[in-house]
Amino acid sequence: MASSLLFRIVLLTISSIMSIEAKDFAVGGKPSAWKIPSSNSDSLNQWAEANRFQVGDYLVWDYDAKKDSVLQVRKKDYHSCNTSSPIAVHQDGNTRVRLRRSGAHYFISGVEGACEKGEKLVVVVISENHREGFQSSLSPAPAPAEFDSGSPAMAPVTGGVSTAGRGLVGAVLALLIGVGVVGLVLV
Repeated sequence: MASSLLFRIVLLTISSIMSIEAKDFAVGGKPSAWKIPSSNSDSLNQWAEANRFQVGDYLVWDYDAKKDSVLQVRKKDYHSCNTSSPIAVHQDGNTRVRLRRSGAHYFISGVEGACEKGEKLVVVVISENHREGFQSSLSPAPAPAEFDSGSPAMAPVTGGVSTAGRGLVGAVLALLIGVGVVGLVLV
């Protein structure tokens, strides 16, 4: 009985930790950013490059539904600003799109000529294997050095897997496992 209750608490805690990870991202970082940029430095892609998107996160657009729309398109249609065969069309003025897979996601304005003037967005979603805090920090191996018989051989230096960000989840799981072991001993 006690172990069943403890098991449920562990599952609820883990699921709540996992659900905390999903985020809403206001496209452009501010309301009404879905528009033709005033300059290259105002590009939505620069905003996207400065953020880390994960599977399960949401992109949220705020725009005037009477004047604009958001089209999710394929890569070739993004580059050519082709609005004729979108994957999805959003015209509600407050669009929320869930990022369900890793890789690149392409969005353009449905207004004629707006995409060509820069109203478009590419969002790259990291894979679930590379969630924040678990990213690999591997660096390329150094170029091979010429053999020098007078000096000792040295192994190439490469990075390891980052442990930053594992603290909270690891601590909670360790605590829950510890409580579970104590609970089972007491039963």
